[in-house]
Amino acid sequence: MTGEASTTTTPLQLSCSFCAKPHTEVEKVIAGPGVYICNECVQLCNDILEIERQNPTEPTPLPAWEESMTDEQLLDLLPRVAAVGAQIEANLQRLVSTLRGRKITWTRIGGALGITRQSAWERFSGEE
Repeated sequence: MTGEASTTTTPLQLSCSFCAKPHTEVEKVIAGPGVYICNECVQLCNDILEIERQNPTEPTPLPAWEESMTDEQLLDLLPRVAAVGAQIEANLQRLVSTLRGRKITWTRIGGALGITRQSAWERFSGEE
């Protein structure tokens, strides 16, 4: 490959930011600004909105789903939630890198995140 840059990238393992299911377990994952939602969660939202359209005076109660789960189900959910957390952290890192490339200060980045300039630098600079 003379004259061509060779780039190797690891495929991004997307997970729904709401239910934590990986993209391989759902039909479609839709990207938003730093978050992702699967077709199943979109359908659930549509169902809730339809119920509320039919009875607009009362909000639709959502069960505390983790209360109805067994210990094993909760344990099975942990790595999925951790994967969503890692996905969000990677998105944050990418956005901060873009901002730093645009010469945005650590003070402004920290302020946007509600942390100090020093904390932003320590978390995202990659320097020791």
